[in-house]
Amino acid sequence: MKSMTGYGHASYISQDYSIECDIKSYNNRYLDIVHNISPGLSQYESWADERIKEKARRGRIEFSLRLHVIKSNIRLSVDEGLVEAYKAAFGRIADIAETPLPMVSDYASVDGVITTVNTDDAAFYKEGVGAAVGEALKAFEEGKLREGEGTRCDLERLGNSFASSLDSIRERSAELEGHYRKLLEEKYEELSGKKAGESDFLSELGAILVRYSINEEVSRLGVHIDEYRKLISSSEPVGKKLDFLCQEMQRECNTIASKSQLVEINLLVVNMKDDVENIREQIRNIE
Repeated sequence: MKSMTGYGHASYISQDYSIECDIKSYNNRYLDIVHNISPGLSQYESWADERIKEKARRGRIEFSLRLHVIKSNIRLSVDEGLVEAYKAAFGRIADIAETPLPMVSDYASVDGVITTVNTDDAAFYKEGVGAAVGEALKAFEEGKLREGEGTRCDLERLGNSFASSLDSIRERSAELEGHYRKLLEEKYEELSGKKAGESDFLSELGAILVRYSINEEVSRLGVHIDEYRKLISSSEPVGKKLDFLCQEMQRECNTIASKSQLVEINLLVVNMKDDVENIREQIRNIE
């Protein structure tokens, strides 16, 4: 489980330049990447986005990549292979013509032997960008996993609390039949002045139990709890699935509360609804 919040920082320093990379993320329904990249490195934006998407599925990501040039942007490069080729050719010419070997300036004047490299070319920074972004992403993911594990432990605690209340309701659900039986007997005797006939009474009681039984809701909540535990143990992004599951759990709790006339059950439902609300608060922080 990964948190949607995280932070990673890394830097790369060479004799020519330094690069700093910062990655911050906040809660967001979708993946939204905001860039702050030095002009000389702008061509790495799409490349960086692909690396970020490998580490984050949701959240607002603030990605910063800053370049600091230490030396001049212009460098001279000598084509050593070309110099060796001209050296051999000049040497052969000198032997044939019986003339002195050429001077260094003669080599320097040959087209292509000395070239200039402008380090404003973003390709020059490829190594530094790769190193800085890679290290920052590693720290970023480690932070997300660390916070995600803390959230998972809290979700496990809340799920256990919910399941414990559900177990208590399951044990007390049998009391509902006795409760409605007593109410029906009292009402019948109040209205007729005599004891209810067994056949008619059982028929009426059965109709009431069909209407007010919470067995189906308790059973569905048991299935939901099993799915909940599977999801919070998964390494895949489960935030959206958990949010939908919480809506279903909340609905079943409301139905039980509307059916039950036992104070003990209703108090347990209040605890379960509170657990669900706390769960929904926590899953806003995970992918």
